[in-house]
Amino acid sequence: MKHLRPALLLTLFFVVLTGLAFPVVVWGLGRTLFPDAARGSLLRDAQGTVIGSSLLGQAFSRPEYFHPRPSAAGAGYDAANSGGTNLGPTSDKLVNGLGDGSFSGFRELAAQYRAENGLAPDTLIPADAATRSASGLDPDISPGNAHLQSARVARARGLAPEQVEALVAAHTIGRTLGLFGEPRVNVLKLNVALDTLAAETRR
Repeated sequence: MKHLRPALLLTLFFVVLTGLAFPVVVWGLGRTLFPDAARGSLLRDAQGTVIGSSLLGQAFSRPEYFHPRPSAAGAGYDAANSGGTNLGPTSDKLVNGLGDGSFSGFRELAAQYRAENGLAPDTLIPADAATRSASGLDPDISPGNAHLQSARVARARGLAPEQVEALVAAHTIGRTLGLFGEPRVNVLKLNVALDTLAAETRR
């Protein structure tokens, strides 16, 4: 008992400290300092229905919406199967795909992107327009990618290109702390803003 009692008391102390107190403090700080992120950064429509999280990419294919970068997560944008292609830069499959439609290489993805946005076959496009992210759930695209999609979105919605470009500029996020990462545009937030603009225009 001389040695067992201190061992049991120390075990109980650390269970309470690391298993209860620490998680509760971290949870409380998260809810207080970062309330939106702690709740999943969920976005809601005008009726209050959750339509997604600004932290997770999702599929948009209709012409009146901005499209995210390609995804290799499950069947695409599957949060339960997050992952990339795991193909190296010299992989023929990464470049040319399988040829049977089951997996598109970046040459095919680039051709599809140019076609859907009415671009010339030799138009230079940003890398994120034809490559998949490591997670398959990247919620952001580059400002250059958004710019090349703006004309298609404006035509599909009957808006002036300047209106759409203004929304893109308003939703462009700079480098973190001005140093880290690259400027980016959150696709879901931008598409929600487009729907809001369309609703206001109809009034």
